[in-house]
Amino acid sequence: MIAIESFTLGDKNFNLPGLGSYLGKAANQGNFGAIGWGLAVLIGVIIAIDFFIWQPLIAWVEKFKYQAVEATNVPQSKVLDFLRRSATLRVLKSRISPVGDSFDRHVARGFAPANLPTNPRQQSRLGNWINWLFVSGFAAIVLWGTWEAVLLLRLLSLSDWQKVMGGAFFTALRVICALFLSLLWTVPLGVAIGRNPRLAQILQPLVQIAASVPATALFPVLLLALVRGGGGLQIGSVALMMLGTMWYLLFNVIAGAQAIPSELFEAAQVYKLSLIQRWQTLILPGIFPYLITGIITAVGGAWNASIVSEYVQFKGEIIRTSGLGETISEATASGNFPLLLAATSVMSLLVVLTNRLVWRPLYRLAQEKYQLLV
Repeated sequence: MIAIESFTLGDKNFNLPGLGSYLGKAANQGNFGAIGWGLAVLIGVIIAIDFFIWQPLIAWVEKFKYQAVEATNVPQSKVLDFLRRSATLRVLKSRISPVGDSFDRHVARGFAPANLPTNPRQQSRLGNWINWLFVSGFAAIVLWGTWEAVLLLRLLSLSDWQKVMGGAFFTALRVICALFLSLLWTVPLGVAIGRNPRLAQILQPLVQIAASVPATALFPVLLLALVRGGGGLQIGSVALMMLGTMWYLLFNVIAGAQAIPSELFEAAQVYKLSLIQRWQTLILPGIFPYLITGIITAVGGAWNASIVSEYVQFKGEIIRTSGLGETISEATASGNFPLLLAATSVMSLLVVLTNRLVWRPLYRLAQEKYQLLV
């Protein structure tokens, strides 16, 4: 939100009216009072949306679940209860339903395939012509874009490529550190929340609200503490990556823990398995498919967060640390489009290769060996 409402491209500044640009300007000026008010408004909006929209929807979709046994902890919503008891809404629904049915009939009649060719050979020719037009147009766009990219990349020097490759190495190390540190606390907490309904009712709404707060909105406060306490952006970039990745891991671990049948935990108690044995034989294999899904999403979020965590405007100054994200941000700010293209292409290539060579085999292993079939 902050990055898309306020950014610099070459000698042009782009600012859109919104809470993101307000927080970005306050962070650049070091105005912590304005940052605090902006965060308060942002959290208030998130809580209001959760109360008036998401909680009613979560409670409403329970009616579509097929369950052989009646659930004990059914989500509730005061807003949904109010809407269900509202006599005014019942009257409006009775008035609108006939109009909607009539509209559906007219739409279905208007889109009836009366004007389409009925001859199968004509239909086949029309379909082939549309497919050829689409494929040829797409191929022309790809070829034109590739040619323009080659022309831009030819302008780079050897030192530029060395900077891009060195930055990719340092950013990859930070992504690995952020992922490892996030796993240390999200896995045990996610399992605890997923297996304890009472704890889930208390913590899950708080976690959902915390996850909705943009990481970059909290970064100025975090950066100030790190600057005063030591470490600077070397640690701050990893911390911001964690803020952008740990929620993907936590929510997937919670879902994985909730998906493990209770009968398996009862069997573990019958066989008197120790805590370590339960983690080795039941919990970790049970959450493994969900954990891999969370890791894939989290790693992508960490690479994205590197763009705003390695090059920061704070109190009118630019604080940076070597990395691929820093190269992308610097090239964007200076309007160096060849360097921007090279850094972005290398980051995309690294993400694709990691998914192909690491995460896809692990995901296949999770589906074939550790998937629970009930």
